[in-house]
Amino acid sequence: MTRRQVLDLYFVEARSKLVDVAAFLDRAQRADGPDDFRLRSFRAALGRLRSGSPDRARRVLASLSDPTAKPVKAAGDKSACGAWPGRPRLLAANPQSAIRNPQSSHALH
Repeated sequence: MTRRQVLDLYFVEARSKLVDVAAFLDRAQRADGPDDFRLRSFRAALGRLRSGSPDRARRVLASLSDPTAKPVKAAGDKSACGAWPGRPRLLAANPQSAIRNPQSSHALH
């Protein structure tokens, strides 16, 4: 598929989602109270969009996902919250090593 075809098919939908993200960030900024891990994780994931790497979607999803391999004894909430409450992490040069050993990647500041 050519770049023109990709733009013709997906641009309007992506534009709409981008406006939705901007509106969400505006609402979160106007709201009272401290940030929590979800907003910090969301902002960190947005930073991955600026990279020129061809795997941005995987990197964004990985930055919001729990990198640990050990299962928890019991879930504390009834539903998923969409972000991992630990610190967002950069993926290592070898993404599989970051998944197997999350301590090998560097934490974001």
